[in-house]
Amino acid sequence: MSAPLAAILSCVGPAVTADERMFFREVDPLGFILFGRHIETPDQTRRLVDELRSCVARADAPVLVDQEGGRVVRLKPPHWRRAPPARLFGELYDRDRERGLEAVALNSRLLAADLASIGADVDCMPVLDLTLPETHAAIGDRSYGPRPEAVAALGRAAAEALLAEGVMPIIKHMPGHGRATVDSHRGLPRVDASREVLERTDFLPFKLLSDLPWGMTAHLLFEAVDPDAPVTISARAVKEVIRGHIGFDGLLVSDDLSMQALGGTLGERASRALAAGCDIALHCNGRMDEMTNIVARIGPMTDAAEQRFQRGRQTLRRLHAPLGKAAMSEAAERLRVLLPEWG
Repeated sequence: MSAPLAAILSCVGPAVTADERMFFREVDPLGFILFGRHIETPDQTRRLVDELRSCVARADAPVLVDQEGGRVVRLKPPHWRRAPPARLFGELYDRDRERGLEAVALNSRLLAADLASIGADVDCMPVLDLTLPETHAAIGDRSYGPRPEAVAALGRAAAEALLAEGVMPIIKHMPGHGRATVDSHRGLPRVDASREVLERTDFLPFKLLSDLPWGMTAHLLFEAVDPDAPVTISARAVKEVIRGHIGFDGLLVSDDLSMQALGGTLGERASRALAAGCDIALHCNGRMDEMTNIVARIGPMTDAAEQRFQRGRQTLRRLHAPLGKAAMSEAAERLRVLLPEWG
């Protein structure tokens, strides 16, 4: 059996069109990602997830959702819980370390239940970027805070709680987006901090969580690492920093290739990301012309990528220890006690 295409793709709307169905069957992407445009009700979204997986004839094809909490959520009230942003957990951790860790773990269990309600199994969190004086609002309260060790502790608690509930976390944005002063959706951030400073700060949370199974790159350029290319398409950044200094050997997914931080065609972006050392190219907007351009330039997952993907599945199976429905209700109540300001 051939390996899936080294890509995670998306459709345009809340149901798969005939053209999309034919396309996905032909190209066989590893998995799919959902956004607000896909989601109307739990039943409808569950049907969409099932239909996407049926297109590739793999019932376990990963389905990703950006369900961080705060302003970055795809599953929203009234059908799903209103979840707090990461910053509140960082502030609680600063006041009371144990309560902060408890709260972030409970919240991640509940986020996993949101994903389970539609059949999705990968949550694009935790965000391990630091909050620094120059941090752009695109990150803002998505960050747990400014201290690398605290961010790592909260990120690990969040990730392990997701894994326990059967949902794969993705640590992002490797190797750190906190110094970006430009929104990478709109342009290319350039960071001039020294390598020594970066290793003590931005890179450290990722190094402390380098054993986790999935990671996502950042579309930003570090002058001290590679002055000519942003991380996602920089072999030097991936090899020397992400795989080398940080020591991450999990499945490495690019951030969304349709973001404006990267130049060139979508196909060029995808091929350069994989050539740089990313395992999977991520494309989110569902535009058929862009997806066609991408799949023309890339091939199936490499053996190394497949091995990383399978190791992640083994980790998920090993750590799976769900709370159960009654305990989930108790978790929601306990979280309200720990974060009364959120309600």
